[in-house]
Amino acid sequence: MVLGAISGLGPITVQRLLAHFNGDAPACLAASALELSQVKGLNRKVQQALLAWEAAIDLGKVEQRMQKSQTRFVISEDAAYPECLKSIHNPPVGLYWQGTSHLPSQSIAIVGTRRPTLYGLRMAKLFASELAQAGFCIVSGLARGIDTAAHQGALAVGGKTVAVCGCGLDHIYPAENLDLLKAIVQQGAAISEFPFGRRADRQTFPMRNRIVAGMSQALIVIESDASGGSMITARFAGEQGRALMAVPGRIDQASSAGCHQLIRDGATLVTSAEDVLEELKFHLPPSLQLDFTPELATADVPTVPVELSASEESVMHVFRGGERIHLDSIGELCGLSAQATAITVMQLELKHLLRKHTDGSYEAL
Repeated sequence: MVLGAISGLGPITVQRLLAHFNGDAPACLAASALELSQVKGLNRKVQQALLAWEAAIDLGKVEQRMQKSQTRFVISEDAAYPECLKSIHNPPVGLYWQGTSHLPSQSIAIVGTRRPTLYGLRMAKLFASELAQAGFCIVSGLARGIDTAAHQGALAVGGKTVAVCGCGLDHIYPAENLDLLKAIVQQGAAISEFPFGRRADRQTFPMRNRIVAGMSQALIVIESDASGGSMITARFAGEQGRALMAVPGRIDQASSAGCHQLIRDGATLVTSAEDVLEELKFHLPPSLQLDFTPELATADVPTVPVELSASEESVMHVFRGGERIHLDSIGELCGLSAQATAITVMQLELKHLLRKHTDGSYEAL
């Protein structure tokens, strides 16, 4: 636990350090400057941090915080440590762990964009719920968008899900997922290789992504642009020998470009949980039938017909292909003034036919 909390000491360097001292962690912390200088890949800054670790880390305080938050530190020798995570080339030395250790032996990761379409959100919930019912643990990164929907889908059917966090477990990122994380801990687990106090940054997210892929037998990508973080997770999955799958989307939608690239490069195209199970050669017991909760797919779909004015019909026609469109573009496409566009769009929101996203774009429900 102390080795993972020392500044500048990443998982690969920790493995080298432990190998040098024959797996003896206390020996690593008690080593002299001369002994540390003989460790390959250990720069002077990290050597100094190791020598001064007792002054930098209040171990008693850390243990108190862990006990208060019901957090334990799981190492590779523990039964709770994901078995397939041990096989990657740079596994975390240990994981801070909240929640149950009794998880299904098989896991599937579901990841995707932080700016999904409603279609993407529905697909994430659909795949997660059905695969959770089939007995898989759903793994994702707790991010906004597809990750959040995947966790929600698993929880909705009483399934197990694991949130791999890109920060210490005392920092919730994103903050709006606090209640979701609490539910995940009650029904599954939240894990992180980062110590308390570590905030999310550009370095922590790729490190988290390798764990998401590494602890799963398969990875499903649902909506990702060509350079999204999900593509990094997909690369890790490929390098780690995991089954890589992608859900297709619109060919003119940027949020589907990454999925289509993955499919073109050899990822398996999947359109249902049955496709996933077939690819994994997983057979459901005869007594188990997948029963996706209809509310997850139809909660945002109006069921009562509504009358539309001519301007409203014109605006809705713009969204016929499922695009996400900003207000100024809606006006241009419909030939309406800015004021008329704003009023019409507001009326369609009140009729639950359009939804506004946090980036200001709109999408048809």
